Amino acid sequence: MWPCGLPNGTGRGEDPALCQPFHLVLSVCSLLYLAVGVPVGLAYNALLVLANLQDHSSMTMPDVYFVNMAVAGLVLSALAPAYLLGPSASGWALWGFGSELHVTLLVLFNVCSLVTMYSTALLSLDYYIERALPRTYMASVYNTRHVCGFVWGGALLTSFSSLLFYVCSHVAARVVECTQLRHTQAADAIVVVVGYLVPSLAVLHALVLISRVQKEDTPLDRDSGRLDPSVHRLLVATVCTQFGLWTPHYLTLLGHTVLALRGRPVDGQQLGVLLFAKDVSRFLAFSSSSVTPLLYRCIDRSFPGKLRRLIKKVRCGRRSCSTDQAGLQQVLA
Repeated sequence: MWPCGLPNGTGRGEDPALCQPFHLVLSVCSLLYLAVGVPVGLAYNALLVLANLQDHSSMTMPDVYFVNMAVAGLVLSALAPAYLLGPSASGWALWGFGSELHVTLLVLFNVCSLVTMYSTALLSLDYYIERALPRTYMASVYNTRHVCGFVWGGALLTSFSSLLFYVCSHVAARVVECTQLRHTQAADAIVVVVGYLVPSLAVLHALVLISRVQKEDTPLDRDSGRLDPSVHRLLVATVCTQFGLWTPHYLTLLGHTVLALRGRPVDGQQLGVLLFAKDVSRFLAFSSSSVTPLLYRCIDRSFPGKLRRLIKKVRCGRRSCSTDQAGLQQVLA
């Protein structure tokens, strides 16, 4: 899939003797992800969304954020084949770097990355609010739904500014409006600062506050209206997974921007290493769309019950399901 030469076909990249084993491993992992990870991601993200929406009255604040991340995961899973089998990854690509389709896919990828990172950051902050001030409804489901709407809107606005740089980098120099907006490094810098630095600081601040609250034993800790204790484990696992899988992607963008700002030409070996790191980081970023719903399935205690109710509702269809208490007890047992 991934060739050892540079995208322009000059072939001056990494040493083929050192390059081919790493690219072979990456190609095998990508094919396995496309064959297994993408179907699993599509299935579990869809189940996560449907199971929560059909039982929306029982949704909690974390459920809303995970539904938001699941929608972004569905888009990422749909984009994965086009990216992992794209022009930088195969010799049989159906579209090129300068096409409108490439720009569209890039913008959608940036939108999903922003939604994922900000949903994780806001989940951490809202969990602290709910832990420190329960029953205040500051982190209620109603407010969280509106916050998630603003997250998608903000991601679209941020990606629109980056879209201008990407588009202007592919148009003719005679367009006066684009003469100063022809470098994609500016778009990468915007994505790194807005999409990674800000959420990272928010998550770090939230985790510090949560650790302080956990050390304090107050009567509120025995409040029956508090969140399930498993939410804390789910939060820690989600934060570690999302930032662990997305950090390489933003580091490669930062490295590409720093090399461009140096103003010196980059030799073939450095460029080859950077392109390989970009391919690996992109593969890790796409894999987050499959890992996150699996974490939710394994750690969240309410999801199995929601899934059973969804399956029962699908089997009944539009007919009203008669409540069979004996059969229900057997299923729950």
